[in-house]
Amino acid sequence: MAEETIKDLSQLGDAVASQGGELAAAPAEPKIDELGRAYATGKRKNAVARVWIKPGSGKVVVNGRELNTYFARPVLQMIIQQPFEKAERSGQFDVMATVTGGGLSGQAGAVRHGISKALVNYEPALRPVLKAVGFLTRDSRVVERKKYGRKKARRSFQFSKR
Repeated sequence: MAEETIKDLSQLGDAVASQGGELAAAPAEPKIDELGRAYATGKRKNAVARVWIKPGSGKVVVNGRELNTYFARPVLQMIIQQPFEKAERSGQFDVMATVTGGGLSGQAGAVRHGISKALVNYEPALRPVLKAVGFLTRDSRVVERKKYGRKKARRSFQFSKR
């Protein structure tokens, strides 16, 4: 069997087709543990959320407390429900999350990021929908550190000529 060298991309396509191969990648497999849950880690500012989702009635538990008691502000509750609404899976999954670090806003963003990644792990077909809205992207903005010789990160002390 003589090996032919491929010199350009058109020859590569012909070679793959002649061998009956596929150029498309294999569909992603769901990552589900033995308890039927999908796991993901979400991050936002200094907050880190570990999130498990499983099919259920839509109950959300954060650090052992219900969603309404942990995140009392309606805006934060809305942020957490966004991935389910965009994926049209509202009320179909139970969420169990543990969050550490940051403030409430950062924690809500971390839980949303974790839920989005866990949904993709459970159902890989949802990836294009969630990626298009930007829920799978880790928002890397963090607080700038304070520099020496300055009052805050950028604010200088008040200048006085005398």
